[in-house]
Amino acid sequence: MKKGFVILLLALAVIVLVSPGLVGRLAEESMDENLDWAATESQDLTITSQGFERGWFSSEGQHRVELRDGDVRDALLMLAGDSGLGGLPALIIDTRIDHGLVPVTSMAREKGTLLPGLGSAISTLRLEFENGETIDIPGTIYSEVSLTGELQSNLILEPGTFSDGDETAQWGNVDVSITTSPSTNIISFKGDVDELAFVSPYSEVTIGPLRFHGAQQKTRHGFSVGDATFTIDRITMPSSWGQDSMGPISFTSVVAIEDDALSGRTTVQLNDLPLGDFGRARIDMDISVDDIDAEAIGNISRTLDDFGSYSTEEEMRLAFEDDVMRLLAAGFELHVVQMDITLQPGTVSATLNVEVDDTDHDKFVWTSALLALDVTLDLSVPAELMDYAISLDPQVGAAVGMGFLRKNQGVYEMEATFKDGLLTINGAPMPVPWLSGN
Repeated sequence: MKKGFVILLLALAVIVLVSPGLVGRLAEESMDENLDWAATESQDLTITSQGFERGWFSSEGQHRVELRDGDVRDALLMLAGDSGLGGLPALIIDTRIDHGLVPVTSMAREKGTLLPGLGSAISTLRLEFENGETIDIPGTIYSEVSLTGELQSNLILEPGTFSDGDETAQWGNVDVSITTSPSTNIISFKGDVDELAFVSPYSEVTIGPLRFHGAQQKTRHGFSVGDATFTIDRITMPSSWGQDSMGPISFTSVVAIEDDALSGRTTVQLNDLPLGDFGRARIDMDISVDDIDAEAIGNISRTLDDFGSYSTEEEMRLAFEDDVMRLLAAGFELHVVQMDITLQPGTVSATLNVEVDDTDHDKFVWTSALLALDVTLDLSVPAELMDYAISLDPQVGAAVGMGFLRKNQGVYEMEATFKDGLLTINGAPMPVPWLSGN
């Protein structure tokens, strides 16, 4: 009994006292692996290590994050304008890792843990400008590196303010968690952010509270699949008559790949949206796609990313053409299950179903794609709203005169179908120039 007790004590001593030094290197390598992977995933970031001092129980390191040349950097520089910043600042991340299978030294700080892992870390952030000036960013990131190399990070920010001249930013509690796993290529995230406010002598913008969660996995096709949900309770902003607001706003997305076929669904809801003369509106959208060729989507996405590298429109068209043909030849379905715009006079409502049958890619011609196309569209517009639109622009009334919209009690309706090369609107066949040769 005593011998077993001594062996147990020795085992605990090895775990608590010896493992930190051994695990410290693993924790360092895991952190660098996750950061390198994050930089690779974003395409817009350069992340470099600026030193790592390894101790037995704890280590300290520093990383520098900069935006690469590209569209994101150009857009931010344009927004900065003549603010006097010069170039964009770099983000400096200072990290302390308490390592060991049981990171006992982490208990001396907030959010310490005794859970087994490669390490427990705490990071602080600051911005470094071209002139060497630095500004501390409020908030702390607490991270855990698991035995499998998974990195769990939690940003905690207490309510506060930051002023620069006559401009002030205010924020409430911020709690954001991100988990990265290079072994599975999955990034999961969730966050709760209280109201944000940006105040100047000329305007005031408030956003929030906002919440989000989801998980994304990078695929071999170059894009990510997974789910995401995002909600904002309220957005308040300046308008021509003072302050205006809208909300709540919600967005959900689910995308998956099975047997190289992509399917997904997106829902969007915008409430109390100001639309000028049309008053306030609510917008509801529910859109899904099924069985789209994932390889073609990936190629088209990469072509769009390289948009600036094409010298002529013809070169761009040739880059697109084969992948678009492959996409259509493989067939797919697109369903606009709901597209409602609710206004005071009533609701503009539309549903759309598009089905493209698969065809032989090697024998593909554009007319075959039209013959493989099956489309149905249902549209309704409140008569009061339609009459108002005609009063603003009489040419809108041509849609009624040509039979595209027909009045049925209190609404104007359109029922359109396209099948086997034949277009029918409200029961009347319409010629299709591409198929008729006209």
